[in-house]
Amino acid sequence: MDDIASKYFNCSDRERAVFEAGIKLGTIYHQFIGTPLNVSSLDTLEKAIEESIKVQPFVYDVKVRIKREMIKKKKGIYKYQTLTGEMLDIELKIKYNNIIAACRMEYIKEMKYPLMYVEEIKEE
Repeated sequence: MDDIASKYFNCSDRERAVFEAGIKLGTIYHQFIGTPLNVSSLDTLEKAIEESIKVQPFVYDVKVRIKREMIKKKKGIYKYQTLTGEMLDIELKIKYNNIIAACRMEYIKEMKYPLMYVEEIKEE
């Protein structure tokens, strides 16, 4: 890999992989929270979020799930609701050189917070 930006990073490959994961998870949260959705748009929205993250550097894999049990079926012209952090469950893997950082964003009930965290870092 020829990362021309690497000269600006004074950190290890592990630290860089985690940094990149944080950027991507923050992007998802701040770009998509508030997006209008309903039951029929869930698959499309999950795919759109995944595809928008896949184009960013070092993304190895991403899986976005919107918790269907949180979507209320409404009728009428005001039948949509908006995406919240509570609804998201995201698994993200970043590969930087030979390091893979598996990170996650999910709503932690006892914290009442959509937490972004590192699940595992391994060397390939």
